[in-house]
Amino acid sequence: MAFMTIDTDTCNKDGICAAECPMKIIQMKDGLPVPVNGAEALCIHCGHCVAVCPTAAFTLNSMGPGDCLPVNKDLLLDPEKAEHFLRYRRSIRTYKDKPVDRETLSELIRIASYAPSGHNSQPVSWQVVYGRDDVVRLSGLVIEWMQSMMEHQPKIAAMLHLDMVVAGWQMGLDTVSRSAPHLILANGNKANPMAKPACSIAMTYLELAIPSFGLGGCWNGFFNAAALSYPPLKEALGLKDGMENYAAMMVGFPKFKYHRMPPRNEPVVQWV
Repeated sequence: MAFMTIDTDTCNKDGICAAECPMKIIQMKDGLPVPVNGAEALCIHCGHCVAVCPTAAFTLNSMGPGDCLPVNKDLLLDPEKAEHFLRYRRSIRTYKDKPVDRETLSELIRIASYAPSGHNSQPVSWQVVYGRDDVVRLSGLVIEWMQSMMEHQPKIAAMLHLDMVVAGWQMGLDTVSRSAPHLILANGNKANPMAKPACSIAMTYLELAIPSFGLGGCWNGFFNAAALSYPPLKEALGLKDGMENYAAMMVGFPKFKYHRMPPRNEPVVQWV
């Protein structure tokens, strides 16, 4: 199959595909889009050319118009709905003792995988800690990391109140993973400079999608910090070959419902 093909019967020769290509590897010749020299090697397969064509005339060897989800104007958010959607999200720290089925978690990850990444590299590797016993076991390793921090980096430990978290754990209070039934992790190769931001962006997508499934989530910063610096936890996660955990999310059914959306500080903006 050719790298790119154009339906000459439907192409309206508007040049939008060439204008929108982020790699600038499409040029107009005799009124039709054609690849520049070396285009196939430079293409990042973002699909902009296929998605932006108003007549569905453009096809890449990796995707065609039929592979893309059509834009449904009825589902687009206006500014008011967008604000409500974003503000409705809450960090959930109290969960029902009820597991989420694997199919739902897989669907969440599938949606989150559409998050943008540098050069469309899509470097995120997902990992699910599904069993509650495994969540508890790994959270215990986070507690070990905290105890190590209290011994070797007491100033940082004091700033983060790690002593209180450890004391609570010893009394049966889980303020590491908040008794969540599941953890979803976004991992990436540390040799890839695009992996860390891509993991953060993808996990943000996942968190924003969570409420639509009737679920709640909360970033697990303690777990992420420990996974980055505590070898026993990294080993327990099976992270090898330069892989790092760059984001961790607690996921489960919220025990309570929220009825209001609290205000936040006015943004500080500097115009330059």
